Amino acid sequence: MIRHTFPFLFLILMPLQGCASEAAVQSKLCSQPGVWLSHDGAAGVRQADPVGLIESLSANQAVLLGETHDSAEDHRWQLHTLAQLHARQPRLAIGFEMFPRRLQPVLDRWVAGELSEADFLRETDWNRVWGYDARLYMPLFHYARMNRLPMLALNVERSLVSAVDTGGWDAVPEGQREGLTRPAVPPEAYRQMLRQVYGHHPDKRQDDAGFERFVEAQATWDRAMATGIAAYLKREPDALVVGIMGAGHVRFGHGVAHQLKDLGVSRVANLVTWDAEGRCEDFKAGLADAAYVVQAPQTEPPRLGIAMEAATGGIRIAQVTAGSVAERAGLKPGDVVAEAAGVAISSPQVMRQTVERLAPGTWLPLKVRRDGQELEIVARFPPAP
Repeated sequence: MIRHTFPFLFLILMPLQGCASEAAVQSKLCSQPGVWLSHDGAAGVRQADPVGLIESLSANQAVLLGETHDSAEDHRWQLHTLAQLHARQPRLAIGFEMFPRRLQPVLDRWVAGELSEADFLRETDWNRVWGYDARLYMPLFHYARMNRLPMLALNVERSLVSAVDTGGWDAVPEGQREGLTRPAVPPEAYRQMLRQVYGHHPDKRQDDAGFERFVEAQATWDRAMATGIAAYLKREPDALVVGIMGAGHVRFGHGVAHQLKDLGVSRVANLVTWDAEGRCEDFKAGLADAAYVVQAPQTEPPRLGIAMEAATGGIRIAQVTAGSVAERAGLKPGDVVAEAAGVAISSPQVMRQTVERLAPGTWLPLKVRRDGQELEIVARFPPAP
């Protein structure tokens, strides 16, 4: 009996060792910057051939590049991917979440070479409309201008999304919907993801009716960008539109891609970045058609993780990035930051410069106005790795 036990154990352990070895290979791939990854279902994470990948992507009607808005590395990846796609498909347009459609004439003038950087940022009202560091986006804008590629303003006014969030889609008069049709019902998996996001909004009533309005608002946001892309493709059916937008609208194809398919645009690819520090087992099947592994440089300036706009006596926070220093500190959309480290905050630029001067590991005291009260909040920046 003992003589037969060892071969039996050997047969059992061999597959286990193979699985462990395969997991190690995949884990190494996920932590290797500069590699394109795909997920092949049961086979797990695999390295994608970059040449073949770009070639196949260029045959789509739309390629969506999902970003973290304040990640410089994500924007570098977008630029490089955009250039590779443009080399294979000259009839290319670039759609931007950052601009509501009323700003389309300004984008056209920029591409035509009629505006300076300062004029462009002023006429788009960048700090109020978007608020993230414009320096992260300027290389993309310059690429479009240099190559005379159309820039598309894909978004709607924030007030429309807020109105849906407050009263639901049906409560918004048709004349105020900016030409949008009713969004397609989001997939159940998207609803589950949005449920987690909704739970991190303590300012919202945590009830079913409020959640349903929240889902409708997010679907309206997705529908707006999909509508802008579909409208351009209707005018230019042989073109490729590259969408620059937040990764939440791209992951798993639940957001903009889902709405595009409802509008008749079926050839859509979703691309995102993958943090080299992330756990490979979190790279799920269907996350994206491909993901590019990035690692933020250690010299990258500190990021608070907010979109901001000018306000009386400070800056108003328009958005807070999930998982950011700002979210951990308890900052919320609508907060007005009046002081940072004892410095009066007179504009978004002053706020940005104050944060960028900080050393890693710094604690930044903030004076914040919220609902008529003045709060003192401390934002704690992580130490250098």
